[in-house]
This record gives sequence, structure tokens and C-alpha cells, in this order.
Amino acid sequence: MSDMSRIAIDAMGGDEGLAVMLAGVARARRRDPDMTFLLVGDEAAIRAGLANHPNLSQHSEIVHAPDVIAGDAKPSQAIRRAKTTSMGIAIDCVKQGRAGAAVSAGNTGALMAMAKLSLRTMPGIDRPALAALLPTLGDNDVVVLDLGANTECDARNLVQFAVMGAAYARTTLDLSAPPRVALLNIGSEEQKGTDEIRDAAQMLRAAPHLPMTFTGFVEGDRLSRGEHDVIVCDGFSGNIALKTAEGTARFVADLLKRAFRSSVRSKLGFLISRPATELLRDHLDPNNHNGAVFLGLNGLVVKSHGGANELGIATAIGNAAKMVKADLARRIATDLGNFEAKAAA
Repeated sequence: MSDMSRIAIDAMGGDEGLAVMLAGVARARRRDPDMTFLLVGDEAAIRAGLANHPNLSQHSEIVHAPDVIAGDAKPSQAIRRAKTTSMGIAIDCVKQGRAGAAVSAGNTGALMAMAKLSLRTMPGIDRPALAALLPTLGDNDVVVLDLGANTECDARNLVQFAVMGAAYARTTLDLSAPPRVALLNIGSEEQKGTDEIRDAAQMLRAAPHLPMTFTGFVEGDRLSRGEHDVIVCDGFSGNIALKTAEGTARFVADLLKRAFRSSVRSKLGFLISRPATELLRDHLDPNNHNGAVFLGLNGLVVKSHGGANELGIATAIGNAAKMVKADLARRIATDLGNFEAKAAA
């Protein structure tokens, strides 16, 4: 098995500690026995933790890293310590071709800065974007990007995000047709929105050769209806949309808990409706949709939620493995090259 099929794991990142990271890696391998790993971090601690996962030990290599990036570290500080930290070394494993992707649950700003500096952007990509999956009422999740890497974007950036997001959707989602791509806007009418959004829409409408179906504009209240496969926006709007969606999901869950505890009758009602409420909980659980990816770099880096449990870690690793097997970077380069060629013609 080639080195590019390995996944480099920042074993020291995340809020829940090494034990949860290793449990997540082990769970991911049980789902896909072809996986192999580079476990990056304190060698003695990792070796001791692997005693609880003997099967994982046989398919993992430990890469020692003497240092760890703190959760509150500034990106500028993190970059200076890239060569000694578990996060920086995991990314370098991708750069050196020792791994096909890196997964970290550590400091998002530090991870973004290190990944951009080490891997650089792909030819033809002006800015990388952070993409993630959100649950919907449809058969599949929806890809949303950018989620915070770029607070201001021009029309060209948004078009590139659309190309990258569509390639990611074809890789990750179980689609039977080209992905449906929309631009996040304050209205669905063509005259609505900023000049950048309207210009991006015009460019996408003029590119029917791309492997996607451009559906126009979508408003924030339609994000989770399952009507689109990819939703494109600038990082400022995307980050607000993501945090609002996550907060709403927690609000609904907490409201249900309060309602079911309000009286004896409500508690009896909960017992009757428990299968439905558990289905709702599982659907909204961020651990089932975990793993944001930095698209547009010369290598794959996946960001897990810092507080993810072992299920969430396994989900992020599984998404990383899918992208490696599908050669996502090549798909993006091909699609972008076709777009640029047609535009020039």
C-alpha cells in the first residue's frame, strides 16, 4: 500500500485528549480495514495508548513530535513552531508524500495558517476555502463553503469555490446526478445581493460545461431543506451561517429536553416518542457530520471539531480517506482547468 493512502493523525490535538483520538482512529479502521496511519505526537504517550488498541498498532507508525499547539495559540506563534509540533509535522507528512491527508482536532486558526504556508495553493486557485457538511432534510448532507478562511471574496473566488465544492460533493456525497450548486444570498431574485455575488452567478450560468447544475441563489432559511448539494458564500457569511445552524440545533434539542421534563404527562410522552427523538438527536449530532476540509491546497487537511468524540473523529478520518481514494485534488484541477479554458475561448 502506497504512502499516499495513509492518513496522518495529529494525535495530540483536540479538547478530549489522546485517548479519544486513538479510539476514533481505531473506530475508523474497523469501518475501513484498508486504512493505515501515521500517529503524530508524544511517542511514549501514543505507545502507551495503543496498548488498548492492539489491532491499530499493527497498522500504524508513530512519528514523534515533542511539542503541541495550544488551543489559544495565535497562528503567527504556531507557524514558528511548525517543525516541532504534532500539527505541523502531520501537515508536513502530507507535503513530503508520506500521507495522503492530515486530520487534526486542534486550533483551527493555527491549522489553517500552517496548511496554507506549508502546502500552498493549487495552480489556478487564488484562495483556499474551508468546506464542511451540514445535515439536511434530503437524502444527503449539503456542502457549505467558505466557512471562515476568507472574510471577503470577489466573483472569481466564489466561482472557484463552486468548482471545488462541486468536486468535493461528487467525492463525498452519494449523488446520482451532477451536484446542485447555489450561491447564498439575501434573496432568490437575480437583482438581489452584492455585485460580487451577481457577477459570480453570471459566470456560473455561462459555464454549463462544468460537472454541476447551477441553481441560482438560495436564502439562509433554505440551507437545510435538501434542495441543494453545494452552497457557496464568502467566509464571513458562511461562518455566521454555520454557527447559527449549530446553535439552532442545540436550541431545539434543549427545548425538547425542557418540554419533556415539564410534567409527568410530558415524561410519559417522551417514552412513547423516544424512537423519534433519538432519530432526531442522531441526525443533528455534529459527530455524524464531522470533518471540514481545506480545499484548494496542494494536499488534503481535514479539521475535526475540537470537542468531537470517538465517533466524530472516525467520521472525519473516513471523509479524509474518501477524498484521498477519489483523488480530490486532481478532480478540482481538472474541473478548474476546463473552466479556465472555456472562459479563455
